[in-house]
Amino acid sequence: KLCGYLNKLGIKGPIKTWKSRWFIYDENKCHLLYYRTAQDVNPLGSIDLSSASFDCKVENGEGVFEIRTPSRVFTLKAISKQAMMYWLQQLQVRRWEFCNAPSRFPPKTNAGLSCSLASCLLVCFYVDVVDSEAFMPPVKTPTEVVGLKAASLPAPQTSTALQNISLKHPWTEIQNTVYNICVSKQLRGNNGNIFNFSEFQEHPESLDEEQEAEVEAGFKEEIPEDGRLESRMNWVRKAKWMNSGFLGLAEELSRERSSMDKVSVLQQQILTLTEEVKSQKELVKLLHKALEAAQQEKRVSSMYLTAAEDKDRLELVRHKVRQIADLTSRLEALEKEKKELEQMLALRDSHIQELKEHVQHLMEKNHAKQEVIMALTEQMARELSDPLQEANTITAETLYKQQEEIEHLKDDIDAYKTQNQFLNSEIHQVTRLWTSAAENEKALLMKCACLQARNCQMESKYLTVLRKLQETVPGLPSSDAELVRNLIQEALQWDVKEGAEEALCLSSEYDEYGFMTVPDYEVEDWKLLAKIQALEIKSNNLRSQEVVEKPLRDRWNGVGELSPSAELKGLIRSGIPAEHRQRVWRWIVSRHCSRLPDHYQRLLRQSKSTEHPACRQIELDLPRTLTNNKYFSSPTSQLIPKLRRVLLAFSWHNPAIGYCQGLNRLAAVALLVLEDEESAFWCLVHIVENLMPADYYSDTLITSQVDQRVFKDFLAEKLPRLTAHFEQHQIDVSLITFNWFLVAFVDSLVSDILLRVWDAFLYEGTKVIFRYALAIFKYNEEEILRIHDNVEIYQYLRFFTRMIVDGRKLMNIAFNELNPFPMKLLRNRRTMHREELETELCELEQIKAAYVKERAEQGP
Repeated sequence: KLCGYLNKLGIKGPIKTWKSRWFIYDENKCHLLYYRTAQDVNPLGSIDLSSASFDCKVENGEGVFEIRTPSRVFTLKAISKQAMMYWLQQLQVRRWEFCNAPSRFPPKTNAGLSCSLASCLLVCFYVDVVDSEAFMPPVKTPTEVVGLKAASLPAPQTSTALQNISLKHPWTEIQNTVYNICVSKQLRGNNGNIFNFSEFQEHPESLDEEQEAEVEAGFKEEIPEDGRLESRMNWVRKAKWMNSGFLGLAEELSRERSSMDKVSVLQQQILTLTEEVKSQKELVKLLHKALEAAQQEKRVSSMYLTAAEDKDRLELVRHKVRQIADLTSRLEALEKEKKELEQMLALRDSHIQELKEHVQHLMEKNHAKQEVIMALTEQMARELSDPLQEANTITAETLYKQQEEIEHLKDDIDAYKTQNQFLNSEIHQVTRLWTSAAENEKALLMKCACLQARNCQMESKYLTVLRKLQETVPGLPSSDAELVRNLIQEALQWDVKEGAEEALCLSSEYDEYGFMTVPDYEVEDWKLLAKIQALEIKSNNLRSQEVVEKPLRDRWNGVGELSPSAELKGLIRSGIPAEHRQRVWRWIVSRHCSRLPDHYQRLLRQSKSTEHPACRQIELDLPRTLTNNKYFSSPTSQLIPKLRRVLLAFSWHNPAIGYCQGLNRLAAVALLVLEDEESAFWCLVHIVENLMPADYYSDTLITSQVDQRVFKDFLAEKLPRLTAHFEQHQIDVSLITFNWFLVAFVDSLVSDILLRVWDAFLYEGTKVIFRYALAIFKYNEEEILRIHDNVEIYQYLRFFTRMIVDGRKLMNIAFNELNPFPMKLLRNRRTMHREELETELCELEQIKAAYVKERAEQGP
């Protein structure tokens, strides 16, 4: 058994001091129970060691150590440093044994799962005790202070008996006291009589007949008036005398063997009897006073009853009333005199206190003068003595002090080394546990991600099959067609019904930027395609979480101060994590736009004072901005006022453009990421004035038309089969792609892919839009080539961007499979097509002018 006495620091009770407690380790629960004494049956409390840590600090003193649990800290003190280290090492070893016990993990119903789980847990929590011995050699057992033998030794006593009593556990104290009394009664005998006269008769030498007679005579002399009281008091006194005095004396004399022990027991009995006699004398005095008062009352009553007439009785009553009034007045006078005396006493006490302080002050001054005199005397003596001897004395004293300090420092170093060894062993074991738990958690997370990805993939396949069935089998009976429609409707409502309960459904209705994960389209087919796309995107993200996303996030976490480089370019193309996107976008904008102080606020003031011509068009476009985002979905959304201010400020900042449809969506995306409206304003300025060519958002949109011709050239070069297919069916792709270039794919791609496109677009420029536009056609090339009807092709091109589910694959096509794509080539193509477009526009203008002139000559 690991048990013994330790001192416990009570820190929450009214008496904050060390208290002696008997501690014993419970192997079944891994608890350390503590009692007031080793004989108590009920513990005062317990310490849970299963999740506790141990610590021993040098500054706390010798033998003091701490047990830290999640709920509180227990401070204990052993009798010596060796005992403290023994307790710490034993508690640590037994805690590891408890954690390693196989019985802690009950078997499951599934045998295979039980074996794997048990082996996993044993790997996580197995700790080799031999490893700790390498840090901390076994401490020799102090048999005199720990173990079951220590229970028979007397408990270490504190300064007072009350100080060792636990005031926080009164009921436990009472139970232990009652139990000890019952045990002592059983040791004395089981006859049920408190006053055991048989034992008294077995030891006649403890009280002879003459002493009994003297005791009885003494009691008769004290209370001679009541015989029954006399007999009762004699009986009680004899019982107490026999039970508490001579009976205990006989038992102790029978147990003790040496003469010195017998003498000490007799002295203790003498003290007990002396105290008993004192208490009895006080009782007798009280009884005498009560008897005198009763006799006085008796005489007064007798006089009242023996009075012959009522007149005499009335006189006696009046006499009593006068006496009472007299006594009352005297009492009041005495009370008043008492108050005066108390006031005088308080004044004298204050005067005495002042005198004491004055005397103390004089004594301190005298003491200071004496110290000065002694110092001057010693200085004169040193000056008169030999200077060499003085130097030797100072050197000797200095060396002695330094040796003492060195010894103290050595003791501190040894203590710190011991503490360091113990803490190193503890840290070593905790590190092993943490590593095992982390590996286990990582494996479980990867398994969960794979299961979720598989579930999303199966769900998307299920929805695809339902859609194919609905489209390819038009001749289904009405009941079967209704069943298919119901299944599709139910599948579309899965995330609504069970989104909060099922972990395998879509995690939320909105993503972190407020975009709907499944847009609520009016057309059922579009809504079904959006649901399939959302499931596929989530499946791809879950599969690439550990392989791609986590390493990429770690690389971004290691990026400090941003500066242009090839490595940063590659990281931005791969996609910026959400927690770094705002910082990187602000850095990109600040590199190309020098913020003018108070410029944005001045523009806002100007927009309030003067209404801009584009104000009405801005108000019309605000409700149509990002309708699938919760921050812009209604006129009362929180970002609508910020978007209005940003667009008005830009219209005054760039009067040549003012406002063009499409700028509202660019500013809205900037607001979602940057949050600050002034930062969103400068981001919009950077896009319009730095990234896009001039006249891109002018009234004629001439540069936007040029980019469509350049894109058709690139499409013919990179995807010749698809271009031939479009020409065969007379498809003009600019009807689809014009909006892509104007608003940088906003409202065309899902938010996860859209923001990755914007990351590279803000850093590299418009060539990123060409890259991704070509990549989108390359991604869906085979599917487009299967369609041979121009109407169906147009219908497919309206929503085929919703079929893109793998953002990593699209990014790889854009930046790897479509190389080379130099910016110089893009500029040359723009110049060439701009000249051609301007020539065509001039010809159109000439034809228009000629037509107008001809009509004017013909007349009305």
